[in-house]
Amino acid sequence: MAEYKLLLPSMGEGVMEATIITWLFNEGDNVKEDDSVVEIATDKVDSDVPTPVSGKIVKILKQKDEVAKVGEAIAILEIEGEGAASEEVKTETPAATPDADTLKAIEEPLQATAASNVEFSGDLYLSPLVKSIAQQEKISETELKSIKGSGLEGRITKEDILAYVANRGNQPVQAAPVQVASTPKPAVSAPAATIPVSAGDEIIPMDRMRKIIAENMVKAKQIAPHVTSFIETDVTNVVKWRNKNKAVFEKREGEKLTFMPIFVKAVVKAIQDFPMINVSVNGENIIKKKNINIGMATALPDGNLIVPVIKNADQLSLSGLAKAINDLAYRARNKKLRPEDTQGATYTISNVGSFGNLMGTPIIPQPQVAILAIGAIVKKPAVLETADGDVIAIRNLMFMSHSYDHRVVDGSLGGMMLKHVHDYLENWDLNTEI
Repeated sequence: MAEYKLLLPSMGEGVMEATIITWLFNEGDNVKEDDSVVEIATDKVDSDVPTPVSGKIVKILKQKDEVAKVGEAIAILEIEGEGAASEEVKTETPAATPDADTLKAIEEPLQATAASNVEFSGDLYLSPLVKSIAQQEKISETELKSIKGSGLEGRITKEDILAYVANRGNQPVQAAPVQVASTPKPAVSAPAATIPVSAGDEIIPMDRMRKIIAENMVKAKQIAPHVTSFIETDVTNVVKWRNKNKAVFEKREGEKLTFMPIFVKAVVKAIQDFPMINVSVNGENIIKKKNINIGMATALPDGNLIVPVIKNADQLSLSGLAKAINDLAYRARNKKLRPEDTQGATYTISNVGSFGNLMGTPIIPQPQVAILAIGAIVKKPAVLETADGDVIAIRNLMFMSHSYDHRVVDGSLGGMMLKHVHDYLENWDLNTEI
């Protein structure tokens, strides 16, 4: 018999640790290859860790609510065959797993974190590893902001901060920046004033995901000055086209044809018309995104919200978009998303119409600069212009709300972007192939 260490797999850039939610098997249980053995939580998404081998779980190394680092052993399995007692098997993922030196770099600063008083503001996006190194080395927030990050969205990677530490003594002395008085940022935690609790009131602690949503929403409102534009769109052609094609598509592909692929297609075309809506803000720089990755706000059965991402949506056909959307929605609602499924969005759509709402004022997810809310499709009498004059007809109408970051998106850009989405939907070709 041989022992194998089940390691916490890499889960995408910037995710260096996860919390054990629950073990799906106990010590002594037999598991088969690809069985999900443990549920884990990151700051991005909850997911399962499968075992790459069949065998018996002889020891669980990380218990519920404990934090494990990427590449760290979380359980030991006993399998058939001969081999080294400590051979490790890693769940295959696209991203590389840290080597021994990296793990040492993770572990040592984490041990010293508790003794450090270094704190960083919410506008610094630091992975647990980078934050730990910064705290261990007593790197100030001012110094961190001077480091040019080479990671996603200009974030500071492990290599960036280690290079800074190695050359820290050679850095020129910089004058301390002038501190401008500002209004303190509101905290996500309980307010200073005590909220009265009456007899019969129920106190419900926030779960982990709700805390993350609360923190992200407060941060988003603090960072971006929101402006919202509205438009009413006649989507009668869209409704007719879907009614004509949904049965054929389901029979051919085994997939439901919803309205969302059509909305995404229209948004992608509008982004191509106005690429400066597909940007992020990094200090005083604007990062213009090459890829068009559409976030899709999805309500979960427990009432929480998650935003899986359709990667390279501009490269997908309507059929491809339908399959990608159905797959992400299904996996989101069944807790099957991988951390990378929720990363890299450059623009987001929220379908508030699925709840019967006519419109909404959505909050822009950071670091994006715009989000579109789609309202319910409602039959209404509308005035149509014809060659013989104006007539009143029953049409399928829908409101759209476009929130944008006024730091970099003015009313003209935000409004024209929304108008182009409107035009693409109103003029939808009934002969479009699926």
